[in-house]
Amino acid sequence: MSEKPSVLFVCVHNAGRSQMAAAWLAHLAGDRIEVRSAGSAPADQVNPAAVEAMREAGVDIAAETPKALTVDAVEASDVCVTMGCGDACPVFPGKRYLDWTVEDPVDRGIEAVRPIRDEIRKLVENLIEEIAPANPERTA
Repeated sequence: MSEKPSVLFVCVHNAGRSQMAAAWLAHLAGDRIEVRSAGSAPADQVNPAAVEAMREAGVDIAAETPKALTVDAVEASDVCVTMGCGDACPVFPGKRYLDWTVEDPVDRGIEAVRPIRDEIRKLVENLIEEIAPANPERTA
């Protein structure tokens, strides 16, 4: 059995999109995938509307704090998912990079954040199915 895959989610402030994506991945994949998130210019706190939106969906991210993007975090990850941070993410050979175009929830209320939360969940579900399916031994 190979090591479990690792995913790093990166957005500018690590306060909304990347926090929601990391929380969805941890919630939906359990311990099948190692999860990290970071920001190229981390905020002081996680976006309160993102915290509320995730809480409504049964996922608590209230204790999370934005973290700075480091070269080590990228190096230690198999898949790096950028979410609106442009070229801030360092590129290493052999890593897989995905760029998800997802609206930034900054300065938005809960009504505007809910569809962003739901879009991120769908993207994360697809990623899980691709890199760590729940039942890889399925037969046709």
